[in-house]
Amino acid sequence: MKKADWILIACVAVVAALFAIPQTHCAAGFNWATAHHPYIMAFFKFAILATLGEMLALRIREGVYNKKGFGVLPRMMVWGFLGMCIAMAMVIFKTGVPAFLGSLGWKGAAAVFAAPELTWGKLGVSFAVSVLMNSIFAPVMMTFHKCTDIHITDNGGTVAGLLKPMKMREIFAHKVNWDMQWNFVIKKTIPLFWFPAHTITFILPANLQVLFAALLGVALGLILAIKK
Repeated sequence: MKKADWILIACVAVVAALFAIPQTHCAAGFNWATAHHPYIMAFFKFAILATLGEMLALRIREGVYNKKGFGVLPRMMVWGFLGMCIAMAMVIFKTGVPAFLGSLGWKGAAAVFAAPELTWGKLGVSFAVSVLMNSIFAPVMMTFHKCTDIHITDNGGTVAGLLKPMKMREIFAHKVNWDMQWNFVIKKTIPLFWFPAHTITFILPANLQVLFAALLGVALGLILAIKK
């Protein structure tokens, strides 16, 4: 292991220790900020954790956490924006899917889903929310994220490059590896990873759901690195 690996492990251990105890100021501040500024917090959760997942993937593939043209800051900006979109989607689907289930005849779906105790009913609603969100929202989000990755790399990994207009037609037609994007990222990771993973997400307390979703981004980065 390299020095950078030990530094990362130490940082993760310190942060985990600060947040593991509910009575600490860090944990209390986190819960207050999540409750009062959910989308700003979603930005930072994804900007930090999901980008870390990409850096870990780079470490596995090439032995380094960063390199010229990788663009850590632009990737953080993109992930932060996507984090806000994901937090919005979670609200929409957590509200809409129980109502949809109610329209199909399960009148108590919303109440079961909102109950604090874990039941088979809540598990079923959580699974339905996960399946619909990941089937409708996730493919679009994942494909957009892939396009931004290519755009960042093509422009040298700079913030100024990120702000240039994206050549979407060229990226779609010539630069996206659709075999990887469709046959693995969408067809395999969504049903095999995201469906069960986000079922767990929606069972958790509301203040931890976006954080857990961001942590899943770290796990997915590792999965994609191993696949490559």
